[in-house]
Amino acid sequence: MKMIAIPAGQATLSDRRTQRTWTVDLLPFHLAAHPVTQADYATVTGHHPSTTKGENHPVETVSWLDAITFCNTRSHQENLTPAYQLNGDLTNYDRTAPGYRLPTEAEWEYACRAGTTTPRYGPLDDIAWYRDNSGEHPHKVGEKAANAWGLHDMLGNVWEWCWDLYDPEVYGTYRVLKGGGWLDEHWSCRAGVRRRSHPTFAIDDVGFRLARSA
Repeated sequence: MKMIAIPAGQATLSDRRTQRTWTVDLLPFHLAAHPVTQADYATVTGHHPSTTKGENHPVETVSWLDAITFCNTRSHQENLTPAYQLNGDLTNYDRTAPGYRLPTEAEWEYACRAGTTTPRYGPLDDIAWYRDNSGEHPHKVGEKAANAWGLHDMLGNVWEWCWDLYDPEVYGTYRVLKGGGWLDEHWSCRAGVRRRSHPTFAIDDVGFRLARSA
Protein backbone atom coordinates (compact mmCIF):
# COMPACT_ATOMS: atom_id res chain seq x y z
CA MET A 1 0.00 0.00 0.00
CA LYS A 2 1.53 3.28 -1.14
CA MET A 3 1.94 5.86 1.61
CA ILE A 4 2.19 9.53 0.66
CA ALA A 5 4.37 11.95 2.66
CA ILE A 6 2.22 14.88 3.79
CA PRO A 7 4.06 18.07 4.80
CA ALA A 8 3.54 19.94 8.06
CA GLY A 9 0.89 22.62 7.97
CA GLN A 10 -2.27 23.99 9.51
CA ALA A 11 -5.91 22.98 9.15
CA THR A 12 -8.95 25.09 9.98
CA LEU A 13 -12.03 22.98 10.71
CA SER A 14 -15.64 23.93 11.32
CA ASP A 15 -18.88 22.37 12.54
CA ARG A 16 -22.15 23.63 11.05
CA ARG A 17 -24.25 22.33 13.96
CA THR A 18 -22.43 24.37 16.61
CA GLN A 19 -21.08 27.12 14.30
CA ARG A 20 -17.68 26.45 15.85
CA THR A 21 -14.37 26.91 14.00
CA TRP A 22 -10.95 25.79 15.22
CA THR A 23 -7.39 25.63 13.89
CA VAL A 24 -4.93 22.74 14.31
CA ASP A 25 -1.17 22.79 13.71
CA LEU A 26 0.02 19.56 12.08
CA LEU A 27 3.34 17.77 12.05
CA PRO A 28 4.44 15.86 8.91
CA PHE A 29 2.77 12.46 8.52
CA HIS A 30 2.11 9.75 5.95
CA LEU A 31 -1.29 8.88 4.49
CA ALA A 32 -2.28 5.98 2.24
CA ALA A 33 -2.87 6.89 -1.40
CA HIS A 34 -6.29 5.21 -1.27
CA PRO A 35 -8.64 3.55 1.23
CA VAL A 36 -7.83 0.07 2.53
CA THR A 37 -9.00 -2.43 -0.07
CA GLN A 38 -10.78 -5.72 0.51
CA ALA A 39 -7.61 -7.57 -0.52
CA ASP A 40 -5.57 -5.53 2.00
CA TYR A 41 -8.07 -6.25 4.74
CA ALA A 42 -8.29 -9.98 4.03
CA THR A 43 -4.50 -10.34 3.89
CA VAL A 44 -4.11 -8.81 7.35
CA THR A 45 -7.20 -10.17 9.11
CA GLY A 46 -8.43 -13.16 7.07
CA HIS A 47 -11.91 -11.61 7.02
CA HIS A 48 -14.13 -10.46 4.13
CA PRO A 49 -16.79 -8.19 5.68
CA SER A 50 -17.75 -6.14 2.63
CA THR A 51 -21.23 -6.21 1.10
CA THR A 52 -20.05 -5.45 -2.46
CA LYS A 53 -17.25 -7.90 -3.27
CA GLY A 54 -14.09 -7.00 -5.16
CA GLU A 55 -10.42 -7.29 -4.18
CA ASN A 56 -9.62 -3.75 -5.33
CA HIS A 57 -12.80 -2.22 -3.97
CA PRO A 58 -12.56 -0.39 -0.64
CA VAL A 59 -13.30 -2.55 2.34
CA GLU A 60 -16.63 -1.48 3.88
CA THR A 61 -19.04 -2.64 6.54
CA VAL A 62 -16.20 -2.14 9.03
CA SER A 63 -16.57 -0.34 12.35
CA TRP A 64 -14.17 2.14 13.91
CA LEU A 65 -13.07 -0.62 16.29
CA ASP A 66 -12.46 -2.93 13.30
CA ALA A 67 -10.28 -0.24 11.74
CA ILE A 68 -8.30 0.31 14.96
CA THR A 69 -7.77 -3.45 15.30
CA PHE A 70 -6.60 -3.65 11.67
CA CYS A 71 -4.05 -0.88 12.32
CA ASN A 72 -2.61 -2.71 15.31
CA THR A 73 -2.58 -6.10 13.57
CA ARG A 74 -0.75 -4.78 10.54
CA SER A 75 1.71 -2.96 12.81
CA HIS A 76 2.48 -6.21 14.65
CA GLN A 77 2.91 -8.05 11.33
CA GLU A 78 5.50 -5.48 10.24
CA ASN A 79 7.24 -5.41 13.66
CA LEU A 80 6.15 -1.83 14.31
CA THR A 81 5.11 -0.55 17.72
CA PRO A 82 1.29 -0.25 17.58
CA ALA A 83 -0.25 3.18 17.88
CA TYR A 84 -3.19 1.96 19.98
CA GLN A 85 -3.69 0.17 23.26
CA LEU A 86 -7.10 -1.48 23.41
CA ASN A 87 -8.83 -2.03 26.74
CA GLY A 88 -12.51 -2.74 26.24
CA ASP A 89 -14.20 0.46 25.07
CA LEU A 90 -11.16 2.54 26.05
CA THR A 91 -8.49 3.11 23.43
CA ASN A 92 -5.21 4.89 24.22
CA TYR A 93 -3.32 6.50 21.36
CA ASP A 94 0.47 6.85 21.36
CA ARG A 95 1.20 9.66 18.90
CA THR A 96 4.92 8.84 18.88
CA ALA A 97 4.48 5.18 17.89
CA PRO A 98 5.61 4.26 14.35
CA GLY A 99 2.73 1.84 13.76
CA TYR A 100 -0.29 2.31 11.52
CA ARG A 101 -3.21 4.41 12.72
CA LEU A 102 -6.22 6.35 11.53
CA PRO A 103 -5.71 9.97 10.51
CA THR A 104 -7.01 12.63 12.83
CA GLU A 105 -9.86 14.72 11.45
CA ALA A 106 -7.50 17.66 10.98
CA GLU A 107 -4.95 15.50 9.16
CA TRP A 108 -7.65 14.05 6.93
CA GLU A 109 -9.14 17.40 5.93
CA TYR A 110 -5.71 19.00 5.42
CA ALA A 111 -4.62 16.10 3.19
CA CYS A 112 -7.92 16.13 1.29
CA ARG A 113 -7.59 19.82 0.44
CA ALA A 114 -3.93 19.39 -0.64
CA GLY A 115 -3.27 23.10 -0.56
CA THR A 116 -6.64 24.15 -2.00
CA THR A 117 -9.17 26.36 -0.21
CA THR A 118 -12.28 25.23 -2.10
CA PRO A 119 -14.74 22.55 -0.89
CA ARG A 120 -13.32 20.07 -3.44
CA TYR A 121 -9.94 19.54 -5.06
CA GLY A 122 -11.46 19.21 -8.54
CA PRO A 123 -14.74 18.75 -10.47
CA LEU A 124 -16.76 16.23 -8.50
CA ASP A 125 -17.41 13.82 -11.38
CA ASP A 126 -13.67 13.68 -12.06
CA ILE A 127 -12.61 12.92 -8.49
CA ALA A 128 -15.42 11.06 -6.73
CA TRP A 129 -17.99 8.27 -6.91
CA TYR A 130 -21.25 9.62 -5.49
CA ARG A 131 -25.00 9.22 -6.00
CA ASP A 132 -25.13 10.75 -9.50
CA ASN A 133 -22.39 8.60 -11.06
CA SER A 134 -21.81 5.52 -8.88
CA GLY A 135 -24.72 3.36 -10.03
CA GLU A 136 -25.44 3.10 -6.29
CA HIS A 137 -22.48 0.85 -5.44
CA PRO A 138 -18.81 1.34 -4.49
CA HIS A 139 -16.06 1.17 -7.10
CA LYS A 140 -12.44 0.10 -7.32
CA VAL A 141 -10.05 2.47 -5.58
CA GLY A 142 -7.90 4.79 -7.67
CA GLU A 143 -10.20 5.03 -10.69
CA LYS A 144 -10.92 8.72 -10.13
CA ALA A 145 -8.36 11.54 -10.36
CA ALA A 146 -6.07 12.09 -7.38
CA ASN A 147 -5.59 15.41 -5.64
CA ALA A 148 -2.38 17.42 -5.97
CA TRP A 149 -0.66 15.26 -3.34
CA GLY A 150 -1.49 11.96 -5.06
CA LEU A 151 -4.39 10.89 -2.84
CA HIS A 152 -7.32 9.11 -4.50
CA ASP A 153 -10.93 8.78 -3.33
CA MET A 154 -10.66 11.33 -0.56
CA LEU A 155 -14.18 12.32 -1.57
CA GLY A 156 -16.87 9.80 -2.45
CA ASN A 157 -16.74 6.00 -2.74
CA VAL A 158 -16.75 5.32 1.03
CA TRP A 159 -16.85 7.50 4.13
CA GLU A 160 -13.62 7.19 6.12
CA TRP A 161 -13.23 6.76 9.86
CA CYS A 162 -11.00 9.27 11.66
CA TRP A 163 -9.48 8.95 15.12
CA ASP A 164 -11.37 11.85 16.71
CA LEU A 165 -14.37 11.92 18.98
CA TYR A 166 -17.12 13.93 17.29
CA ASP A 167 -18.45 15.85 20.29
CA PRO A 168 -17.98 13.90 23.53
CA GLU A 169 -20.15 16.20 25.65
CA VAL A 170 -23.17 15.57 23.41
CA TYR A 171 -22.46 12.30 21.57
CA GLY A 172 -20.18 10.42 23.96
CA THR A 173 -17.96 7.91 22.16
CA TYR A 174 -19.18 8.70 18.62
CA ARG A 175 -16.30 9.09 16.15
CA VAL A 176 -15.81 11.33 13.12
CA LEU A 177 -16.40 10.20 9.53
CA LYS A 178 -15.20 12.22 6.53
CA GLY A 179 -15.42 12.31 2.76
CA GLY A 180 -18.88 11.25 1.64
CA GLY A 181 -19.79 7.96 -0.01
CA TRP A 182 -21.13 6.32 -3.14
CA LEU A 183 -24.78 6.88 -2.17
CA ASP A 184 -24.42 10.50 -1.01
CA GLU A 185 -25.63 13.65 -2.76
CA HIS A 186 -23.01 16.11 -4.01
CA TRP A 187 -23.29 18.37 -0.96
CA SER A 188 -21.98 15.62 1.32
CA CYS A 189 -18.84 15.17 -0.79
CA ARG A 190 -16.92 18.20 0.42
CA ALA A 191 -13.70 18.44 2.42
CA GLY A 192 -15.32 20.19 5.37
CA VAL A 193 -18.33 17.90 5.85
CA ARG A 194 -18.22 15.83 9.03
CA ARG A 195 -20.46 12.93 10.04
CA ARG A 196 -20.57 10.92 13.26
CA SER A 197 -21.25 7.34 14.27
CA HIS A 198 -20.83 4.92 17.15
CA PRO A 199 -17.45 3.10 17.09
CA THR A 200 -19.21 -0.29 16.72
CA PHE A 201 -21.32 0.84 13.75
CA ALA A 202 -20.64 -0.84 10.39
CA ILE A 203 -22.43 -0.20 7.10
CA ASP A 204 -21.74 -0.64 3.39
CA ASP A 205 -20.61 2.94 2.66
CA VAL A 206 -18.01 3.25 5.46
CA GLY A 207 -14.34 2.26 5.20
CA PHE A 208 -11.01 3.73 6.30
CA ARG A 209 -7.53 4.83 5.23
CA LEU A 210 -4.21 4.27 6.98
CA ALA A 211 -1.90 6.92 8.38
CA ARG A 212 1.49 6.84 10.09
CA SER A 213 3.37 9.46 12.05
CA ALA A 214 6.50 10.73 10.30
